[in-house]
Amino acid sequence: MKTLFTVMLFFSACYGSFAQKADSRYFEMRIYYCLPGRLDALVDRFQTYTTRIFEKHGMENIGYWLPVANDKNTLYYILAYPSKEARENSWAAFRVDPEWKAVAAKTEASGKIVESVVSVFMNASEILPVINSVNRSGQDRVFELRTYTCLPGRLPSLITRFTDHTTKLFEKHQMENIVYFISEEKDGAQSRLVYLIAHQSEAAATKSWAGFRADPVWLAARDASEKDGKIVEKVESIFLKPLNFSKIK
Repeated sequence: MKTLFTVMLFFSACYGSFAQKADSRYFEMRIYYCLPGRLDALVDRFQTYTTRIFEKHGMENIGYWLPVANDKNTLYYILAYPSKEARENSWAAFRVDPEWKAVAAKTEASGKIVESVVSVFMNASEILPVINSVNRSGQDRVFELRTYTCLPGRLPSLITRFTDHTTKLFEKHQMENIVYFISEEKDGAQSRLVYLIAHQSEAAATKSWAGFRADPVWLAARDASEKDGKIVEKVESIFLKPLNFSKIK
């Protein structure tokens, strides 16, 4: 009986590991640039109507954020779809939905809200196969969205470094791993690494990054990973605060 129990535990562990790698959903990060004075109207429309209509058409709301320093009047959000084809079908149905058309007309009665939209299409990365959507501390957090553009052919080395070293060191320095994506670029261009980490505050982020960058373990891992040359060409970072209806807070 004990042997059978041990075998069951083994297969359960194997299944759990496999399940963590099974997230085949297709993701989209959408960035809305609002016309002056219209951001509040956009946020209200999402909270009151849009998120529900998204779900009606098979689009899963992952998270909604505003930049901490929102000088460009933007809203960031991430949706998940069962597949790329499902994404096309969902948006086609959403755009012709009479309920959405009525909402759009009502909310734009006093003027247009959105000036432009940028989409980043992404697939889940095995760096962190499952989205960490639980706020373990229960405290308010600030999120950092980071996008890494690699030198040609160096993305696999970056992914290996994150998998083997970086994510563990982030946690060591009180930076919480939330989600990691690999972008889908146009015209076959090299994908980028796009990820979210959480901090207790911007001040905490500054302290954590300082500790991380000075950590001898990180310095050794970085140097070893760059023995064949530099990996990252450019890093873009923006701090975000979650909206009160975001699933990830």
